[in-house]
Amino acid sequence: MAQITKKIELAKAFLDAEELVAIPTETVYGLAAKGVSTKALKKIFEAKERPINNPLILHFKDIKSIAPFVSELTEEIHTLAEHFWPGPLTLLLPKSSQVPEIVTAGLERVAVRIPNHSKTLELLALLDYPLAAPSANPSGYISPTRPKHVERLLGNKIPLILDGGPCDSGIESTILGWEGNTPVIYRQGGIPMEDIEKVLGRKPRIHQKSEVLHTPGMSLSHYAPNTKTIVTKDILEHLQHYHDRDQKVGLISFQKHPMAQKSIAKEIVLSKDGDLEEMARKIYDAMHQLDSLGLDVLIIETAPEKGIGNAINDRLYRSASINKDN
Repeated sequence: MAQITKKIELAKAFLDAEELVAIPTETVYGLAAKGVSTKALKKIFEAKERPINNPLILHFKDIKSIAPFVSELTEEIHTLAEHFWPGPLTLLLPKSSQVPEIVTAGLERVAVRIPNHSKTLELLALLDYPLAAPSANPSGYISPTRPKHVERLLGNKIPLILDGGPCDSGIESTILGWEGNTPVIYRQGGIPMEDIEKVLGRKPRIHQKSEVLHTPGMSLSHYAPNTKTIVTKDILEHLQHYHDRDQKVGLISFQKHPMAQKSIAKEIVLSKDGDLEEMARKIYDAMHQLDSLGLDVLIIETAPEKGIGNAINDRLYRSASINKDN
């Protein structure tokens, strides 16, 4: 425990000095910086090669610490906080003057959440400021869910990776905001829409891809491996096509496909029992594994279209070089 505390104190020292630190959350590893320092925040954009017009999410230790950074905390917000925080829900709220312009890319709302990871909560408890922490990977690439992913992708750009083991959720947070009185899900994620509907007593609207971007993580091309990637419901059709061309094929599937064995170099089955949460937890790690093998093509089977499966498919469709079903 003493060694853990020492690492957390070291992380605090780097953050206080306006340096970057990779931190664990229940969703993915974040590239953290002092959320009130424009100097520190610029380092996030430089390290990730992230477009400056892509807003950031601020991470807090509790709802009381959020209050100075937003202009209102309604009863409905408190209700959501009681049910889902700490956890993978981000709220898009009207910002106060304490939020640096670079955090919101000049927009009027700021994305905030309380992460559910013991080490990061312990770190946040030591700080008197929030942490901005987008995923700790180059912009557009697969999100990291293990310390080794961060080390491989950004290890030479940051002084410290706070090791919290593999992420429990594995899919980024759900982003929820309001337009007038209407709740809107801008990004599907770790909290399924059905759970939010149950708490709110009404169904949120799903933000459409054709609408103007308002929030982090909404680029149409995102979470992408370097390997040519096909996302499809019919994996056998594509396996046969690339097998006939004598190409090295990797497969990520949501169930075992015996017919596929002759056609692939490597297959990763995410959940033999069809557990959606297990699928979400493993999907990015599977993509990292296969992307490192020098394959010609990566074929990924879409998840069942229910609950968190919708969030998984959202990430897969954004990652695809070829998407036969969209």
